[in-house]
Amino acid sequence: MSGSDRTIVLGLGNLLNRDEGLGVQCLEPLRRRLGPIDGLEILDGGVLGLGLLPLVESAASLLILDAVDARNRPGTLVELAGPDIPLFSRVKLSWHQVTFQEVLQLAAMRNHLPRRLHLIGIQPENISTGLELSPAVAAALPVMIERAANFLAAWGFG
Repeated sequence: MSGSDRTIVLGLGNLLNRDEGLGVQCLEPLRRRLGPIDGLEILDGGVLGLGLLPLVESAASLLILDAVDARNRPGTLVELAGPDIPLFSRVKLSWHQVTFQEVLQLAAMRNHLPRRLHLIGIQPENISTGLELSPAVAAALPVMIERAANFLAAWGFG
């Protein structure tokens, strides 16, 4: 387990692939909703892959915001708590691609997985090239931000 006291909100995704970028797109509205809070870091993890390992391993508490393909109706909110988050992905677009689940798996193997780990996401509708969120995901984004704010309040932030 991590020895740090860091609490991190990590937005993931590629802003160039519509709904895939929703984890990053919700960070600024979440910052506005919460205001400045001492001890809480809200960070853009983009698609940094293995480069996120030191950040993950330094966190005691990690809230992940991301597009999540749970085979639900587009726009459906998806939440997974620590042990329910899969630590590997069977689907890869390239052999060179490192998924965030593999980053979590590596942190777990090194005994540096955050003590508190939670994921809030939305089922994407469209991950084609483009900058706008699909209508279903855009409509669900405020619910995701509110859920993240409420979850952080339960962790003592807000």
